[in-house]
Amino acid sequence: MTSARIQARGLTRQFGGGAGVAGIDLDVAAGQIHALVGLNGAGKTTLMRLLLGMLRPDSGTVRINDEPPHTTDWAHVGHLVENPLAYGELDGRTNLTLAARLHGASAAQAALMVDRVLWELNLTRYAAVRARRMSLGNRQRLGLASALQHDPEVVVLDEPTNALDPAGVIMLREALIRRAAGGAGVLVSSHHLDEVARVAHRITVINAGRVIGTLDPHGVDIERSFFALVHDDDTQHERSEP
Repeated sequence: MTSARIQARGLTRQFGGGAGVAGIDLDVAAGQIHALVGLNGAGKTTLMRLLLGMLRPDSGTVRINDEPPHTTDWAHVGHLVENPLAYGELDGRTNLTLAARLHGASAAQAALMVDRVLWELNLTRYAAVRARRMSLGNRQRLGLASALQHDPEVVVLDEPTNALDPAGVIMLREALIRRAAGGAGVLVSSHHLDEVARVAHRITVINAGRVIGTLDPHGVDIERSFFALVHDDDTQHERSEP
């Protein structure tokens, strides 16, 4: 048994037009917040979908808690990839209760989970509001609450700060730090480099579907370092093209 919550080796999935990911190696350790950064279209969402079994790789392997996807206990995984999933005609509490039950919680356990996460992400006032009537920011908080409320061992979040106001960003940051401190492995994608640097233990840079380097979360000018990596990679591949 390894300490890796997520492990990918040689992960490749190609689409028409050259999009996709190629030969990705990635590790997310227990107790670690690992950030993926890249420009739009770099392959971050595709990679996360592959890790979660939403897409099948052309080649390579994925292990979650040292298990391949077909034997992974997905009750111990929380994720939000692309749009938050919520039933528009159901209120916040009911949406969260359903998600908790789907993760294996009993009715009593679900009630406790929901009360706790409503408070944690400042959603209590929206517990009785239908999801379709919530703002984009509060729908995002609802999706994050669903992904985090069962204290999963593996957390995968794609651009989790989308539509969040500054208060929501801070609450999410604190929620992720708490779960990593409790032993979860957290993988987040983001284009907000300053926010990533506040929480990440490791930062991996993806460009054109490939890992091209890492960034120091404590670096002096992380944004400059990021764009330098991407520029150098683009220049290198332009020169190598026939």
